[in-house]
Amino acid sequence: MPRYFIEVSYKGTAYAGFQAQENANTIQAEVEKAFLVFFREPCLLTGSSRTDAGVHALQNFFHADFIEIKEPENAAYHLNAILPADIVVENIIPVKSDAHCRFDAVSRTYEYSIYNHKNPFLSDRAYFFPFPLNLDLLEAAASIIREERNFETFSKRNTQVKTFECSIYESKWLEREGRLVYQVTGNRFLRGMVRGLVGTMLRVGRGKTTVARFKEIIASRDHANADFSVPAHGLTLIKVSY
Repeated sequence: MPRYFIEVSYKGTAYAGFQAQENANTIQAEVEKAFLVFFREPCLLTGSSRTDAGVHALQNFFHADFIEIKEPENAAYHLNAILPADIVVENIIPVKSDAHCRFDAVSRTYEYSIYNHKNPFLSDRAYFFPFPLNLDLLEAAASIIREERNFETFSKRNTQVKTFECSIYESKWLEREGRLVYQVTGNRFLRGMVRGLVGTMLRVGRGKTTVARFKEIIASRDHANADFSVPAHGLTLIKVSY
Protein backbone atom coordinates (compact mmCIF):
# COMPACT_ATOMS: atom_id res chain seq x y z
CA MET A 1 0.00 0.00 0.00
CA PRO A 2 1.12 3.60 -0.55
CA ARG A 3 2.45 5.49 2.48
CA TYR A 4 1.35 9.01 3.43
CA PHE A 5 2.42 11.65 5.92
CA ILE A 6 -0.64 13.33 7.44
CA GLU A 7 0.07 16.81 8.76
CA VAL A 8 -2.25 17.92 11.54
CA SER A 9 -2.75 20.85 13.87
CA TYR A 10 -4.91 20.82 16.98
CA LYS A 11 -5.96 22.45 20.19
CA GLY A 12 -5.34 19.79 22.83
CA THR A 13 -7.60 21.09 25.60
CA ALA A 14 -10.30 18.44 25.23
CA TYR A 15 -8.01 15.46 24.64
CA ALA A 16 -6.05 12.98 26.72
CA GLY A 17 -3.03 13.43 24.48
CA PHE A 18 -1.89 12.74 20.93
CA GLN A 19 -1.44 8.97 20.90
CA ALA A 20 -4.30 6.46 21.07
CA GLN A 21 -5.16 5.24 24.58
CA GLU A 22 -7.69 2.84 26.02
CA ASN A 23 -10.76 4.49 27.56
CA ALA A 24 -9.67 8.02 26.63
CA ASN A 25 -10.26 10.27 23.63
CA THR A 26 -7.11 11.39 21.79
CA ILE A 27 -6.08 13.20 18.62
CA GLN A 28 -5.12 9.90 16.97
CA ALA A 29 -8.47 8.32 17.83
CA GLU A 30 -10.38 11.21 16.24
CA VAL A 31 -8.30 11.21 13.05
CA GLU A 32 -8.56 7.42 12.67
CA LYS A 33 -12.31 7.69 13.17
CA ALA A 34 -12.57 10.36 10.45
CA PHE A 35 -10.59 8.16 8.02
CA LEU A 36 -12.91 5.26 8.71
CA VAL A 37 -16.04 7.37 8.14
CA PHE A 38 -14.83 8.96 4.89
CA PHE A 39 -12.90 6.11 3.26
CA ARG A 40 -14.84 3.25 4.88
CA GLU A 41 -11.49 1.63 5.49
CA PRO A 42 -9.70 1.35 8.87
CA CYS A 43 -6.47 3.38 9.02
CA LEU A 44 -3.82 2.68 11.64
CA LEU A 45 -1.72 5.79 12.25
CA THR A 46 1.84 6.12 13.55
CA GLY A 47 2.60 9.41 15.31
CA SER A 48 5.64 11.64 15.01
CA SER A 49 5.74 13.44 18.37
CA ARG A 50 3.61 12.49 21.34
CA THR A 51 2.03 15.40 23.15
CA ASP A 52 0.48 15.12 26.61
CA ALA A 53 -3.09 15.86 27.61
CA GLY A 54 -3.93 19.52 27.05
CA VAL A 55 -0.87 20.29 24.87
CA HIS A 56 -1.47 21.95 21.49
CA ALA A 57 0.26 21.65 18.11
CA LEU A 58 0.58 23.96 15.14
CA GLN A 59 2.25 21.11 13.28
CA ASN A 60 2.46 17.42 14.01
CA PHE A 61 2.46 14.35 11.78
CA PHE A 62 1.14 10.84 11.43
CA HIS A 63 2.11 8.35 8.79
CA ALA A 64 -0.05 5.57 7.44
CA ASP A 65 -0.01 2.83 4.84
CA PHE A 66 -3.36 3.25 3.15
CA ILE A 67 -5.34 2.84 -0.02
CA GLU A 68 -4.38 5.13 -2.90
CA ILE A 69 -5.62 8.66 -2.27
CA LYS A 70 -5.97 10.16 -5.74
CA GLU A 71 -6.85 13.71 -4.63
CA PRO A 72 -5.15 14.44 -1.27
CA GLU A 73 -6.43 18.03 -1.05
CA ASN A 74 -10.00 16.92 -1.64
CA ALA A 75 -9.61 14.12 0.93
CA ALA A 76 -8.27 16.60 3.51
CA TYR A 77 -11.28 18.86 2.88
CA HIS A 78 -13.74 16.03 3.55
CA LEU A 79 -11.83 14.74 6.57
CA ASN A 80 -11.93 18.23 8.09
CA ALA A 81 -15.69 18.30 7.62
CA ILE A 82 -15.88 15.15 9.75
CA LEU A 83 -13.30 16.07 12.38
CA PRO A 84 -14.19 18.22 15.40
CA ALA A 85 -13.39 21.94 15.14
CA ASP A 86 -10.27 21.65 17.30
CA ILE A 87 -8.44 19.24 14.94
CA VAL A 88 -7.37 20.04 11.36
CA VAL A 89 -5.78 17.88 8.68
CA GLU A 90 -3.48 20.39 6.98
CA ASN A 91 -1.95 18.12 4.31
CA ILE A 92 -1.84 14.53 3.10
CA ILE A 93 1.56 13.93 1.51
CA PRO A 94 2.59 10.83 -0.49
CA VAL A 95 6.03 9.64 0.67
CA LYS A 96 8.44 6.75 0.07
CA SER A 97 7.39 3.39 1.45
CA ASP A 98 10.14 3.42 4.10
CA ALA A 99 9.59 7.02 5.27
CA HIS A 100 8.89 7.25 9.01
CA CYS A 101 7.35 10.37 10.51
CA ARG A 102 8.97 9.78 13.91
CA PHE A 103 12.42 8.41 13.13
CA ASP A 104 13.05 10.59 10.07
CA ALA A 105 12.39 13.85 11.94
CA VAL A 106 15.62 15.82 12.44
CA SER A 107 14.24 18.35 14.93
CA ARG A 108 11.17 19.51 16.80
CA THR A 109 10.38 23.02 18.04
CA TYR A 110 8.23 23.76 21.08
CA GLU A 111 7.06 27.01 22.61
CA TYR A 112 5.80 27.61 26.13
CA SER A 113 3.81 30.84 26.61
CA ILE A 114 3.38 32.86 29.81
CA TYR A 115 1.46 36.08 30.49
CA ASN A 116 1.28 38.18 33.65
CA HIS A 117 -1.75 40.42 33.02
CA LYS A 118 -5.21 38.89 33.03
CA ASN A 119 -6.30 38.22 29.43
CA PRO A 120 -9.34 36.07 28.54
CA PHE A 121 -7.98 35.49 25.03
CA LEU A 122 -4.84 33.77 26.31
CA SER A 123 -6.24 31.74 29.19
CA ASP A 124 -6.54 28.47 27.22
CA ARG A 125 -3.17 28.59 25.44
CA ALA A 126 -0.78 30.34 27.84
CA TYR A 127 0.03 30.15 31.55
CA PHE A 128 -1.12 33.06 33.72
CA PHE A 129 1.88 33.78 35.94
CA PRO A 130 1.33 37.11 37.76
CA PHE A 131 4.79 37.41 39.29
CA PRO A 132 7.77 39.60 38.30
CA LEU A 133 10.42 37.81 36.26
CA ASN A 134 13.98 38.80 35.41
CA LEU A 135 14.38 38.20 31.68
CA ASP A 136 18.18 38.36 31.87
CA LEU A 137 18.21 35.53 34.42
CA LEU A 138 15.79 33.48 32.32
CA GLU A 139 17.99 33.94 29.26
CA ALA A 140 21.09 32.97 31.22
CA ALA A 141 19.41 29.73 32.28
CA ALA A 142 18.20 29.08 28.72
CA SER A 143 21.74 29.47 27.36
CA ILE A 144 22.99 26.76 29.75
CA ILE A 145 20.49 24.31 28.26
CA ARG A 146 22.15 24.65 24.84
CA GLU A 147 25.41 23.42 26.37
CA GLU A 148 23.96 20.30 27.99
CA ARG A 149 23.34 16.80 26.59
CA ASN A 150 21.90 14.71 29.44
CA PHE A 151 18.42 15.78 30.55
CA GLU A 152 17.51 12.97 32.95
CA THR A 153 16.63 15.63 35.56
CA PHE A 154 13.77 16.79 33.34
CA SER A 155 12.32 13.39 32.47
CA LYS A 156 9.26 12.28 34.39
CA ARG A 157 9.13 8.93 36.17
CA ASN A 158 8.26 5.69 34.36
CA THR A 159 9.75 6.83 31.07
CA GLN A 160 10.95 3.91 28.97
CA VAL A 161 13.83 5.39 26.99
CA LYS A 162 17.26 3.99 26.16
CA THR A 163 19.03 7.31 26.67
CA PHE A 164 18.40 10.66 28.31
CA GLU A 165 20.67 12.47 25.87
CA CYS A 166 19.19 15.19 23.66
CA SER A 167 20.81 17.72 21.35
CA ILE A 168 19.34 21.18 21.91
CA TYR A 169 19.88 23.50 18.95
CA GLU A 170 17.93 26.52 20.19
CA SER A 171 16.90 27.62 23.67
CA LYS A 172 15.76 31.19 24.26
CA TRP A 173 13.14 33.45 25.81
CA LEU A 174 11.23 35.94 23.66
CA GLU A 175 8.82 38.80 24.35
CA ARG A 176 5.90 38.55 21.96
CA GLU A 177 2.51 40.31 21.89
CA GLY A 178 2.02 40.54 25.63
CA ARG A 179 3.50 37.10 26.29
CA LEU A 180 6.82 35.75 27.44
CA VAL A 181 7.66 32.75 25.27
CA TYR A 182 10.26 30.05 25.80
CA GLN A 183 11.30 28.59 22.43
CA VAL A 184 13.31 25.38 22.26
CA THR A 185 14.41 23.20 19.32
CA GLY A 186 16.06 19.81 19.66
CA ASN A 187 16.49 16.48 17.98
CA ARG A 188 14.30 14.80 20.62
CA PHE A 189 12.55 15.54 23.90
CA LEU A 190 11.85 13.42 26.95
CA ARG A 191 8.45 13.01 28.59
CA GLY A 192 7.64 16.22 30.46
CA MET A 193 11.00 17.75 29.53
CA VAL A 194 9.91 21.16 28.22
CA ARG A 195 7.51 21.78 31.10
CA GLY A 196 10.23 20.73 33.56
CA LEU A 197 12.70 23.13 31.99
CA VAL A 198 10.20 25.99 32.03
CA GLY A 199 9.05 25.40 35.60
CA THR A 200 12.62 25.25 36.88
CA MET A 201 13.70 28.31 34.89
CA LEU A 202 10.78 30.29 36.31
CA ARG A 203 12.29 29.70 39.75
CA VAL A 204 15.49 31.26 38.39
CA GLY A 205 13.56 34.17 36.87
CA ARG A 206 11.91 34.91 40.23
CA GLY A 207 15.25 34.83 42.04
CA LYS A 208 14.35 31.75 44.07
CA THR A 209 17.07 29.66 42.37
CA THR A 210 20.42 30.93 41.13
CA VAL A 211 21.77 30.32 37.65
CA ALA A 212 24.61 28.32 39.21
CA ARG A 213 22.12 26.17 41.11
CA PHE A 214 20.15 25.64 37.89
CA LYS A 215 23.28 24.16 36.32
CA GLU A 216 23.71 21.92 39.37
CA ILE A 217 20.09 20.77 39.04
CA ILE A 218 20.73 19.66 35.46
CA ALA A 219 23.91 17.82 36.52
CA SER A 220 22.13 16.07 39.41
CA ARG A 221 20.15 13.84 37.01
CA ASP A 222 17.45 13.71 39.70
CA HIS A 223 13.95 14.70 38.57
CA ALA A 224 13.04 15.52 42.19
CA ASN A 225 15.11 18.70 41.79
CA ALA A 226 13.08 19.92 38.78
CA ASP A 227 9.77 21.78 38.84
CA PHE A 228 7.14 20.18 36.58
CA SER A 229 4.25 22.24 37.95
CA VAL A 230 3.56 24.49 34.95
CA PRO A 231 0.28 23.49 33.23
CA ALA A 232 0.03 21.70 29.90
CA HIS A 233 -2.07 24.32 28.12
CA GLY A 234 0.87 26.75 27.86
CA LEU A 235 2.81 24.30 25.66
CA THR A 236 2.57 24.10 21.87
CA LEU A 237 4.46 21.90 19.42
CA ILE A 238 5.32 24.43 16.72
CA LYS A 239 7.15 22.47 14.05
CA VAL A 240 8.52 19.04 13.13
CA SER A 241 11.36 19.27 10.60
CA TYR A 242 12.49 16.57 8.17
